[in-house]
Formats: sequence, C-alpha cells, structure tokens
Amino acid sequence: MEAFWQYIKSYTSISEAAQNAWQQLLLEKTIKKGEYFLMEGSIPKKVAFVSKGLFSYYYTDEDGATVIKKFFPERTLVASTSAMLLQQPSLFTIQALEETEIISYGFDGFRELTLEYPDIARFYIHYMERHWIIEKEIGEISLKYQTAKQRYLDFKENNAALFARLKQHHMASYLGVTPTQLSRIRAEL
Repeated sequence: MEAFWQYIKSYTSISEAAQNAWQQLLLEKTIKKGEYFLMEGSIPKKVAFVSKGLFSYYYTDEDGATVIKKFFPERTLVASTSAMLLQQPSLFTIQALEETEIISYGFDGFRELTLEYPDIARFYIHYMERHWIIEKEIGEISLKYQTAKQRYLDFKENNAALFARLKQHHMASYLGVTPTQLSRIRAEL
C-alpha cells in the first residue's frame, strides 16, 4: 500500500483526511497471468494501481488482430478512462501478461472524493494532464511520424526494464508491425 501512496504523492501532497477517505475505497487483489481486469464491451467501474506485474491494454481490429495500445507495469494506474467517463462499453481489453497485484478503487467513489477534497482533485488534474494530454500527444506524434525502426529504438531506450519482460508478438503489436517485421528490424541492428 505504501507504493500506492508514494505514487499519488508524487503528483501532489494529500492531506491525512483525504488519504483516510480514499483508503476506504481501496481493495487489494491478484490477477493471474492471462486473466482480465477489463473485457472489451463491458462498462468499466474501477481504476487499478499496479503494485506488481504487467498489463497490456489492447483492442481487436476489424481483421481480428490484437493491437496493443499501451503497457502498464508497476507504479502505474490503469483503466479504460474514456469509457468510464462516458459510462459506455469499453473498446479496450486490459489483460495481465504476468501475475499482477493491484490496488483498485471505484471510479464513482473517487469522483465524489474530488468534490470533497481539493487535494484529491489536484492529484486527478495533475495525473490527467501528464498522462492523457502530454504523454498521449507525444505518443500519437511518434506513431504517425516515426518509422517502425525508430519506434523500436525509442521503446527499447525508454523502457529497458519492460523491454526484457515482453514477448516478441506483444512488442510487435505495440509497435504496429508484424512479428516478422520486428525480427527484421532486430536483425538490422
């Protein structure tokens, strides 16, 4: 639980009262490798902090192929945020690539806390700015303008610890290439 609070406080300070209120929403759970935190088509209700393990966040394209949009390793929050905000079925599936320990909380209860505790609202704003504006924009630009080789090299450089934990087909899906293309890129280097 300590890692969760360190993560939250890396965005902003949280009062003891706010922390105690938020603590009431938290549940610890283990999700086995291959199991799902969220299935495409279901309406998401929870956010999870990854204490240990790894999730992939993916959708299935019109040809039935898995397209991984993001990986969520330790010390990250994972949810199908847009679907949660809109109360609509998620377009994404969140699956454990390893046995994954999480701390989860209901989004509706969290949103109520943002109205009562300005420090929790501040966390939410800082979190959304960093991950849903800044990181998302940079990721979209790199996907559009970089070659597959450049995306591979950037991913390898910026995600060294994660890089070693992924299977080739997961990495290929994330980079937007086939496993064969990824093998060729690796062979060129």
